[in-house]
Parts: sequence; C-alpha cells; structure tokens
Amino acid sequence: MIQLIADSGATKTEWRVLCDGSVKEVATIGISPVYLKPAKIKQILKKEVLPVAGADVEQIWFYGAGVVGDLKDALVECFAEVFPKAQVSVESDMLAACRALFGDNPGIACILGTGSNCCFWDGKTMTSVTKAGGFILGDEGSGANMGKRFISDYIKGLVPDALVREFDKRYHLSYADIVSKVYREEAPSRFLASFSTFIGEHQNHPYMKNLIVESLQDFVDRNVMHYDPRRNPVGFVGSVAEAYQHFIHQIFKTSGFKLGPLCPKPIEGLVRYHSGK
Repeated sequence: MIQLIADSGATKTEWRVLCDGSVKEVATIGISPVYLKPAKIKQILKKEVLPVAGADVEQIWFYGAGVVGDLKDALVECFAEVFPKAQVSVESDMLAACRALFGDNPGIACILGTGSNCCFWDGKTMTSVTKAGGFILGDEGSGANMGKRFISDYIKGLVPDALVREFDKRYHLSYADIVSKVYREEAPSRFLASFSTFIGEHQNHPYMKNLIVESLQDFVDRNVMHYDPRRNPVGFVGSVAEAYQHFIHQIFKTSGFKLGPLCPKPIEGLVRYHSGK
C-alpha cells in the first residue's frame, strides 16, 4: 500500500510517502483551509506533492490545525480531486502529536510551534483537549504568542534600546506596516511567529529570557495543569519546544512535573506509527 502522511502547521507542511518500506520526503507551505482557498490547496498538491507521491496513493493521513466541520470537508474534497484512488483521513494536529509522542501509551501531549495546544491521551483516544484559542485568545508558549508579546512591547516602547536597534536594522517595519500585517493581511499568526528567530537569537538577553519563560509558564499554567502533570508524562512536539527545551526542563524541574519525550518533528513519529514500527 502507498501511504501519504502529512503533518501541517500554520507555516509548513511535512509530507512522507510510504511505499514498500521506502520513505520519500517533500515539504510545502502550511496547508490550512482557514487561510488558503481550495484552489490554492489543490494547486500546491498538484505541483508539489503529486510529482513525488504519484497518482496511485491508496491512503492519505493528513494532520493539521483547525481542520474541523466544513473546513475538514473542504480539505477532503481537495485531496479526492488530486488523488482519486485514495482513502482520505483528515485529523487534527493534536492527534498527530499524541500518536507521534506516545503511540499506544498514555500521556499529556503538547504542541509548541506557530500555535500551541494540549490534551490528555489515554493511548487510544484524546479524552480531553484544551481549547487553543488561537493567537488572539490563547496559543500560550507558541511562536505567535512570543512574537505578539514582543511586538506589543516594541510598539509601546518597552523593549530595551539595544534590542530595538538590532530589530530595526533587520526588519525595517513601521507601526503602519505592523498594524497592516496583523489586522489586514493573510495569516497574521505566521507574521507574528516569524519573529521567533529573532527572539531565539537573543534568548540570553534578560528581557528575552523573561519573555520566553513567561510565555512557556503561561502554557503550563493555563493548559498542562488541567491534566495532573505530576502523575502523567508530558511530551512536546514543535519547533518552539525544540528551541526552548532547556527552559522547559527548568520549569518542569522546579515544578516537579514528569517530563516525557520531546519530538521536534511529529512526522517522524507518525511514520513509525502508521508503518507499524
């Protein structure tokens, strides 16, 4: 059987094609019906994924953020048009994290990437999922949340001068530019999360260190604490979790919580899960 597996965040989608024990890889921009119209999604599938996967794909496992209700149906239709021979399963990025981190074992699964989320996994089903809230109402600990905190401080004149000079030298953004990108243009969470690189490069600065720790602590307090992290292992997926894992270790060591696996790219765990390894 030829399987196509995808793990899609707001910024990037990792694809793997499984066929007779071999694995092919391809990467595209984030595939989200929240931000992309069906025509654009089909264009990406046809031009970037189909040439690698081929037209004989029999099973598609797509995991992504915000794929519920009508949006899920729209995504299934896009796949069905491009890969007419395939059975399509569209699931949440939260389920991807559970399967990648814990397989058939229980644990608290956390996503820290462009956005964030958390749930308890009993080894078969997600028994409880915290409402993420998005970058405006939630997404604590995510790249978008950290970027929002930084940009908010920046426009209010609360960022230390040395960091402001470095930021201005690199980005050349006016206040009008920032407002337009956040409130008027496509994918504002990606725009805010794009400053994660700058934040990470300066994470040893006291201001940045405090911003990162506060964002991560908010994630623990407002999400992880729902699931008794002293008794259940807490695993993390995502680029932000990887970049700031030493801060996560510090928070968990101080709190006495059980830190589980950290898997920067869920796609590798999903390949193991769906190949039965």
